[in-house]
Amino acid sequence: MRIERCTEDDIPSIQSIINIIIATTTAIYDYEPRSREKIAAWLEQKNEQSIPVFGAYSDEGELMGIASYGPFRNWPAYKYSVEHSVYVIEGMRRKGVGGQLLDAVVSHVGESGYHMIIGGIDSRNAPSMRLHESRGFALCGTIRHAGFKFGAWLDLCFYQLILKTPLEPKDG
Repeated sequence: MRIERCTEDDIPSIQSIINIIIATTTAIYDYEPRSREKIAAWLEQKNEQSIPVFGAYSDEGELMGIASYGPFRNWPAYKYSVEHSVYVIEGMRRKGVGGQLLDAVVSHVGESGYHMIIGGIDSRNAPSMRLHESRGFALCGTIRHAGFKFGAWLDLCFYQLILKTPLEPKDG
């Protein structure tokens, strides 16, 4: 397995991963599949912001999962905080793919001078919670009934990791 930045060539695979997760899990609180155009625009926006979309590729070149991050909130005082996401295809979960993707995101976030990284995880996604805890993330809160999908109310757990960066944070 290798972890690399995704490119435009990966758009169909990214679209497939995201849409299967939307259709079959509560990892994404969304109902509608994402169009190729929406995925392409998202990838382009990430590239413009110098935020990588990491891909985990098999030895055969198959995209097995993706991970990225973005702003946590849009107000200026949140400038050192980001929210991340990690998505892995069904057959490759619990095989180290998510861990390598998460490690790549955490490393890049730290190198980019951020201080806090947070992930929203559905309360029924115990494997993702264990993965995050294994990397030093801690549960910092749960929002009950944050979403409704598949005929049930969903509780959203927030896991955060505090980094030692930036070395000299500034207001404003």
